Amino acid sequence: MEYKDYYKILGVDKKATQDEIKRAYRKLARKYHPDVSKEADAEARFKEVGEAYEVLKDPEKREAYDHLGANWQAGQDFRPPPDWGNAGGFDFGGGGFTSDDATAYSDFFESLFGQRARHASGGRAGFQMRGSDQHARIAIDLEDAYKSTTRAVTLGMREIGAEGRAHMKQRTLNVRIPKGVKEGQQIRLAGQGNPGMGGGEAGDLYLEITFNPHPLYRIEGKDVYLTLPVTPWEATLGATVKVPTPDGPVDLRIPENSKSGRKLRLKGRGIPAKTPGDLYVVLEIALPPANDEKAKQVYRDMQKNLPFNPRSHMGV
Repeated sequence: MEYKDYYKILGVDKKATQDEIKRAYRKLARKYHPDVSKEADAEARFKEVGEAYEVLKDPEKREAYDHLGANWQAGQDFRPPPDWGNAGGFDFGGGGFTSDDATAYSDFFESLFGQRARHASGGRAGFQMRGSDQHARIAIDLEDAYKSTTRAVTLGMREIGAEGRAHMKQRTLNVRIPKGVKEGQQIRLAGQGNPGMGGGEAGDLYLEITFNPHPLYRIEGKDVYLTLPVTPWEATLGATVKVPTPDGPVDLRIPENSKSGRKLRLKGRGIPAKTPGDLYVVLEIALPPANDEKAKQVYRDMQKNLPFNPRSHMGV
C-alpha cells in the first residue's frame, strides 16, 4: 500500500508543535468540509486531513508513526514489520474504534494502528507499545573479567516531551560485570531499554563487552597472551622467573636453550569460565645494553669465545 505522509497532508514541518498542527488541521477541515466545500474531492480530502490529525495530535501515535514510518517515503509501498501485530505492538483495548470509526481510516492507518483493534463502543482509541531495545558498548579492563565487579555506564534515553517530540536524556546505570565475561559478549539488562508508550513495558538494554587496550596482555577469545622479556642466560641455561598474570604473579620455569618466540602455556590462567582459557607466555630475548667499557668487554669475550653465526642457515 502507499505510504501516507501525514505532515505533508497537513502542510506542516516534521518539527511542528502541537499548536501548529491543530491550527493547520482546523484550517483544512473548514476548507474541505463536505457541507461547505464545492471541490469534487472534498469528502476524501476531509477524511484524509482528519486521519492525519488523528495521528499527529497524539504524542504517542505521532512518535510511533515517526518511528515506523522513517524508513518509507511518500509514493513507496508500505509494509509494517512482520511482528508489528504481535506482542510488543499496539493494543487498542479498553475503548477502541467503533465499527463506524474503523471504516473512516485508510488501509495505511489500519496497518499501523488497527491490526490489534478490538471494536468497542465509544471512548478514545488508546494503545500500548513495547519500548525498543537499546544497544551500547561498555569497555572494561582485562582484570575485570577475572572477578565480578560493577561499572557505571552513562547512556542516552529517548523521552517524549510536551510537544510530542522525542529527545534524548542522560541516565547513569551501575552495571555488574560478571566474572568470566568475554570480549563481544552481550549483557542483557531487562527493562532498561527505551520506555514503552501507552503504558507498554520498556525494552531491554544490551551491553556489548569490549576490553580496554592493556600494556602487557593481548586477548584472543578466552586466551591471554603475554610477551615476556628474558635474559640470554635465562633462555640458554634455564631459569625460574616471576611472571605477571591478570590474577597475580606466578612462577614460570623456562627450559634450557629456549629461543625468542617460544610459547609456554599456563593452563587455566586465561579468562575464567566453565572451561577456562589459557595464558600463553611468549619469550623474547632481551640483550643487555653495552653502555660502558666493562659491558663492551663482555661482548668482545663472547665474540672471541663463542663463535656463532645466526645466519648460517641462510647459506652466508
